[in-house]
Amino acid sequence: MSKAKPALRVALLGCGVVGSQVVRLLREQADDLAARVGAPLELAGVAVRRLGRKRDADVDPALLTTDAEALVTRDDVDIVVEVIGGIEPARSLILAAMAHGKSVVSANKALLAEDGATIHRAARENGADLYFEASVAGAIPLLRPLRESLAGDRVRRVLGIVNGTTNYILDKMDSTGASFNDALEEAQALGYAEADPTADVEGFDAAAKAAILAGIAFHSRVTAADVHREGITEITAADVASAKGMGYVIKLLAICARSDDGRSVGVRVHPAMIPRSHPLAGVREAYNAVFVEAESAGRLMFYGAGAGGAPTASAVLGDIVAVARNRIAGTRGPEESTYADLKVHPMGDSVTRYHVSLDVADKPGVLARVAEIFASHDVSIQTVRQEGRGDDAQLVLVTHRASDAALSGTIKDLRDLNIVRAVASVMRVEGDDTP
Repeated sequence: MSKAKPALRVALLGCGVVGSQVVRLLREQADDLAARVGAPLELAGVAVRRLGRKRDADVDPALLTTDAEALVTRDDVDIVVEVIGGIEPARSLILAAMAHGKSVVSANKALLAEDGATIHRAARENGADLYFEASVAGAIPLLRPLRESLAGDRVRRVLGIVNGTTNYILDKMDSTGASFNDALEEAQALGYAEADPTADVEGFDAAAKAAILAGIAFHSRVTAADVHREGITEITAADVASAKGMGYVIKLLAICARSDDGRSVGVRVHPAMIPRSHPLAGVREAYNAVFVEAESAGRLMFYGAGAGGAPTASAVLGDIVAVARNRIAGTRGPEESTYADLKVHPMGDSVTRYHVSLDVADKPGVLARVAEIFASHDVSIQTVRQEGRGDDAQLVLVTHRASDAALSGTIKDLRDLNIVRAVASVMRVEGDDTP
């Protein structure tokens, strides 16, 4: 009969929405987790800001501490789980834990996107594991398949909905005709959006996740500062209705793609129209989904709950089990892979299709003049729709693929035309491979 292995001790930083669920799962699934790991997992302590605060989890008060640094450097701690978020003190605490030989599990997308190089270097220098599945798309198993299952393949593009708040808002605008503000208020009332929704609706949250995805997919170091970012606050009910009439839906997308020559990558977050036939078009409410295109594996889609306490805690627990198994076996998980060292090209070099809506004078020659402007920038028009409105008209043009720089030059020149009353909207079109 084999001798039972000693318990592995877990220190938890943070006991909020996610942390409280981690505590619950460690307690409720203790026997199953022990069987999967090969040794029991015990909670050694929980670092919090205020000891007297009411918590969702039933935590033994004796485990609570406000001295996070002392907790992560204790000799009896094997694994440190960081779910407090932000840059500091999370970075300092993770570095202290690794310096003392602890494996680290983190859900901190902001830190990994801003200063992942420092964290990965510390893990390598101290022989520590660093797992962070929960940092992108909540419960969806995504980072590990990219990092391990597709390690023998070449990823061409990652296209995804990685922010549940914005997806809920855009879905409500599409399904009910609501304005942006009305849909946002509903999302806040239901708890999908924060009181200050800036990080979500302006694309900061999705940009951090896009940086992490691009770094793993293309074996290159990518930071949040490298990501072109646009939010959804300017999307109107008219934009959504126009897209719907053409058989499209508007989504906030994170797009990470190799250039055609394979020498660089583009990483961007912005609203875009996608065909309703595309798999991402059917992603409703606050769900997330990521579409991966690889040379040998082809097209893969990962779908599920992208946020919330229990779903995110599920990903955290998966990482805890992985690092615990590694410690027992005396091995480590995969290190950061940046060998390709591909540069991130500017947004102007990104190529896609565009939906352009113009308010113009309704008189002969207008369409021809507008078409000349597009042609002068080598932007080919695929379809045109015109609708008269008294002395004015609305022109809706959809282009073939062109660079973002070429389209920007086109829009600049269109605004200078006296026959163009206004450039009502410009929307990128993704998920349609029509050349």
